[in-house]
Amino acid sequence: MVTFYTTNQHGLAVTATATNALWISAVNPTEAEQHYLLNELNVPEAFYNDIEDIDERPRIEYEDGWYLIILRVPVKHNSERLPYTTAPMGIVFKEGIFVSICFSQNELIPDFIQYSQRKRILPVNHFDLVLRLLLSSSIWFQKYLKQINQLIKHAEDNLEKSIRNEDLQALLQIEKCLVYFITSIKGNEMLFYRLRNLKEHRDTYDADLIEDVEIELRQAQDTTNIYSDILTGTMDAYASVISNNLNVIMKRLTSISIILMIPTLIASFYGMNVPNELQNTPYGLWLIALASFILSVAGVLLFKKKNLF
Repeated sequence: MVTFYTTNQHGLAVTATATNALWISAVNPTEAEQHYLLNELNVPEAFYNDIEDIDERPRIEYEDGWYLIILRVPVKHNSERLPYTTAPMGIVFKEGIFVSICFSQNELIPDFIQYSQRKRILPVNHFDLVLRLLLSSSIWFQKYLKQINQLIKHAEDNLEKSIRNEDLQALLQIEKCLVYFITSIKGNEMLFYRLRNLKEHRDTYDADLIEDVEIELRQAQDTTNIYSDILTGTMDAYASVISNNLNVIMKRLTSISIILMIPTLIASFYGMNVPNELQNTPYGLWLIALASFILSVAGVLLFKKKNLF
């Protein structure tokens, strides 16, 4: 879907046509929209193909008067296997044309438009808009990190009640999400430093905006690292708990087997087809049963004393 945005006294707003549009946003473009971007707006096809690559890393490139800036944005999926991931958002612009292309549905752009209207933000130039999108991306990373933290707590609560494979797999999927976040945030941070150090533009940047972007990127990266370390420690702890529970179960089963072997051993001796002192005694069976019981109880008491039960 291609959406055109312009500016008014309240900030960014949707407009019906590309005439005087400040920003053209394409999300999951169709073939017709792709034709419009490539043939009418003359977006370089090489840039378009780079953005389409889901694994494309954040970078900046300049070719034939066009700038290409790729940043990573967080994406939420309605899937338990991988609830959060990241996707590239490509920004292609030159004088008079500013196009963003993303092949994954995301919440960043609608929220950014609403935020610009609340705060009455009017982008000064193309690079100012890029920096504000980078700032919004960092904020959305932190929003999703809070949701990931809730998922971690929910999985921990389930594991405290019963250790199941499904709960451990949920933690593993969350760990994958955090790995994607860490990698993408580091890439965005490197992109930010390259943008900030562009000689021909660094004197035109808003100092407060630069500081805000740097702070939010650092906070997103620190928060992701903290959650990743906590999750790694949690998974290691539960792996130790599972191993310890297995050892306890095996110890108890071994103790029970030894206790059951005592009456079996006695019955085997007196069940042999050889003369013994009890073959003519009417109470022989009961004496053997009583001896087996006493020895078994003694074995149980001994094992309890040794903490084997």
